Amino acid sequence: MRILWLFLTLLPLPLVCSNFVNNTENLLWGAYRPNLYFGLRPRLPQSLMTGLVWFGTQNYQSIAKARHACDQGDGLDSYTWTHFNPRQGGVQILRDSQNNVEITTEFLKVPGGSHGGSWVARIKGAPLNPKFPSRISTIFYLGLEGLGGVDMVTDESENGIDGPVEFSGTTPDLGDFTIRIVDAPDNEAVTTGPHSEAFEERLGKTHLAGLRLPPGQLWTAKDHIMQSIVNRASPIVEKYRTAEQAPDPSFTLQLPDDILTASNLFAVQKFFEGEFQFDVFFESASANQTFDASTIDQGIAAVVASFNSRFEETFPIPPSYPANDVTPLKSFSKAITSNLFGGIGYFYGTSIIDKGFAYEWDQDDEIDAADDGQNGARLTEPRALLTATPSRSFFPRGFYWDEGFHLLHIGAWDTELSLEILKGWIKLIDSDGWVAREQILGEEARSRVPAQFQTQVPTFANPPTLTMAVTAIIKKFNAAHDGPSAADLGIDYGINVQMPIASEPESSAVLDRAAVQSVLRDMYKPLKRHYEWFRRTQRGQIKQYGRRARSRTEGYRWRGRSEAHVLTSGMDDYPRGPPHAGELHLDLISWMGFFTRTMKDFAQFIDEEEDAASFAEIESAIINNIDDLHWDEESEMYCDVGIDSDDESTHICHAGYVSLFPFMLSLLPPDSSHLGPILDMLHDLEQLWSEYGIRSLSKSHPEFGKGENYWKGPIWVQINYMVLGALHNTYAREEGPFQEKAREIYEELRRNLVNNVFKEYQRTGYVWEQYDPLTGEGQRSHPFTGWTSLVTLILAEIY
Repeated sequence: MRILWLFLTLLPLPLVCSNFVNNTENLLWGAYRPNLYFGLRPRLPQSLMTGLVWFGTQNYQSIAKARHACDQGDGLDSYTWTHFNPRQGGVQILRDSQNNVEITTEFLKVPGGSHGGSWVARIKGAPLNPKFPSRISTIFYLGLEGLGGVDMVTDESENGIDGPVEFSGTTPDLGDFTIRIVDAPDNEAVTTGPHSEAFEERLGKTHLAGLRLPPGQLWTAKDHIMQSIVNRASPIVEKYRTAEQAPDPSFTLQLPDDILTASNLFAVQKFFEGEFQFDVFFESASANQTFDASTIDQGIAAVVASFNSRFEETFPIPPSYPANDVTPLKSFSKAITSNLFGGIGYFYGTSIIDKGFAYEWDQDDEIDAADDGQNGARLTEPRALLTATPSRSFFPRGFYWDEGFHLLHIGAWDTELSLEILKGWIKLIDSDGWVAREQILGEEARSRVPAQFQTQVPTFANPPTLTMAVTAIIKKFNAAHDGPSAADLGIDYGINVQMPIASEPESSAVLDRAAVQSVLRDMYKPLKRHYEWFRRTQRGQIKQYGRRARSRTEGYRWRGRSEAHVLTSGMDDYPRGPPHAGELHLDLISWMGFFTRTMKDFAQFIDEEEDAASFAEIESAIINNIDDLHWDEESEMYCDVGIDSDDESTHICHAGYVSLFPFMLSLLPPDSSHLGPILDMLHDLEQLWSEYGIRSLSKSHPEFGKGENYWKGPIWVQINYMVLGALHNTYAREEGPFQEKAREIYEELRRNLVNNVFKEYQRTGYVWEQYDPLTGEGQRSHPFTGWTSLVTLILAEIY
């Protein structure tokens, strides 16, 4: 089985012929390790992993704050991919003022050979403030799990190594390869300071360690590497306990230059003063290529130029956007797009599920009858997933709720990549039709999740946003079929340089409907099973409480809610009524309306006409029941439905995001009499409107800003994106009594949202999970370059 590139390279898999269908299943894709500031791995359960660690050597305390995994607690000023093409590589800048250093990582993929090609990385640094010293130790490590091995080719030396360091390795999938780490000629090391004469033989050299880690523990490499440094340094420093001055940390905080027999983890440590640079070359033997510094000099310049050209065509800022100077805005848009792409990772491992768990109001004999008797938390079989991640620092794993929004952005750039990611999620759908809302695969992923959130329950759902990606792919095909352009197809242009860089499908290619149908048809049955799981497990009660509705079956409620939270809805602490088996949730029936519409379009696209007709009937019934069950005449809004103290059905109305769902998902016709009150509430400064975006809860609501305050006022970009999409594609475009008002709201909201996210990015160096509804300030986790990166689509008016 051959690998399609190494580390997330996407060779041409054109949607133009049956080769796409025949080849994709035989390809292994590689990925960046998004949870690290810089790290790489192939898309294989067990194989090569690399990573970067750095710490300052101005004092001994800095080693305790060594940087490796992205962490808000590290206090970096910013870290961002300024340019990143998943097919080719990119440039990342990490600003670390605590250590007075700006580190740039450059990464390039080079095709060739029969084992996935080769890659080159450059790590370089410079003082943020040249007036102060910048003294840094970097550690680049490589480790191997599974079949195969890695050996150090360079001769060992107990006092360190001068010159390049080389390793050779082999695995069944990667074949034979070499890894070389080469310094730039003008690097300077720390060679003077207290007690330098005692350490003279080791100064200015590269130091190493070869360690043996147990199976499955390679992800803990940093801990073992740092412990190796501490173990060597402690007795040395102890000798100077009574001295007037301790040795310079650069002299003692060194790897031991000891290579254990059968090592599966190698660490290479360097010390720098001032500016520095070193290159790492992974050369696949089957490619028969040897690289040097000029490879990355030329290649990165070409990748950046190609990215800039492609970005201008794919995500242009329309001239109508009211900005005096769009140049900084374009740089911002490129960065948040690049960070979404750079946050795509490959994950593999077991999950924890509990099939027997249920709150008392969720217990259902018919649904629970499918239980296999294995109650209690248990590990599943290992699964694999290629996925974008919401936040490299706080949520470095796959989230169902987020991924549909991610795929809208990824798909606008590269249809094939979005399809590959979507296929991975579809494969996770089990025989009952369930897929976990959080993909916490393996011990490394679990190490970043609080214990109370690690267990997944197979009756708990999440907003079915993957259907957005399906809709977007079908829409893109239909648009391209009438006359595709390169941008329509997600095509990158070739690079005119004298070296091999990843190419992409020819712009003259013509999409073949049968090929696309074949690819999507493979997804149809599991997605239909997933849809039926929703209808079976999340059903609500209608006739039991004498509710009047045109359909007696189309009502829904989120299972898995607690007294204070409905985590399954994605809007955790948004106000709801008391938990009850008889409640009905507006957002869920709206999602089911959208899901049904998607399945109807999907069935039509692959010529499943009987299914399409059935879905059309269900869609009509859902839309009717949204009005029949959820519209409240007195408050003039759509509401949840609950059960009061007299055991009677009643509306539970909380003006906010939930109230907008039938509108946001374009389930209301443009001439609906309900549209006017919704737009009024949306544009009311005392309710949802702000100069920074649409608030999640009305400013006039008694719970606004109270308690946990996660979804009780803060502004979320993905919901604003849905509002803007409904306005732009439906209510401002189609004729109706509110068309002009919708158009005016759209223009103002788009400007407010973009300007605030951009302003906060300039102020803080990050995009954020959410924004304060009164001040617009970014808050919660950062960088949050998952769905917050939808600002790029908003700027380009891609909905």
